[in-house]
Amino acid sequence: MNRNSIAFKLAFAGVLAALSIVLVTFIHFPLIPALAFLEYDPADIPILITSVVLGPVYGIAVTLIVAIIQGLTVSFNSGVYGIIMHIISTGTFVLSVGLLSRRRKKSYHLPLYLGIGIIAVTAVMIPANLIVTPIFMGQPVSAVVSYLPLIILFNFLKSLINAVLAFLIFTVLEKARVLKSIGLG
Repeated sequence: MNRNSIAFKLAFAGVLAALSIVLVTFIHFPLIPALAFLEYDPADIPILITSVVLGPVYGIAVTLIVAIIQGLTVSFNSGVYGIIMHIISTGTFVLSVGLLSRRRKKSYHLPLYLGIGIIAVTAVMIPANLIVTPIFMGQPVSAVVSYLPLIILFNFLKSLINAVLAFLIFTVLEKARVLKSIGLG
């Protein structure tokens, strides 16, 4: 199979999507006890790597697939609300990092791109929570505003943790020439 073929890239993205689902299945816990429904999970790590290696279109596609599967299985209790918020959050992250890394994929550029992605997620999730949360949680906007600082902290910390781990994994893959050996580096 040609490693630049769409089929190869789809297979690679599929493997990383599956890894993302496995990670969220086994690793998820409240990051801020006061808002226990906001759980940390490392599902964004393989999605970020997909976006850096294959581009933002693949990153968004994997985000949609993972968000829907996660929302219908592991995070079933959050339902449509969880799927929407996952798509907005992770979509913002992988789109910003994927667009920035289209031309320069070396690991030494990634901290800047990931930093911009962290800021983008944190900023985008403020209005997303003010608009979407009251609709699905049945709370007035004033209630959401009261715990908005914790939501901001959660989004920042979750993005930061996943960015650091994605950077470390990408750096190892790059140094070991794993991506080059399969025709993606």
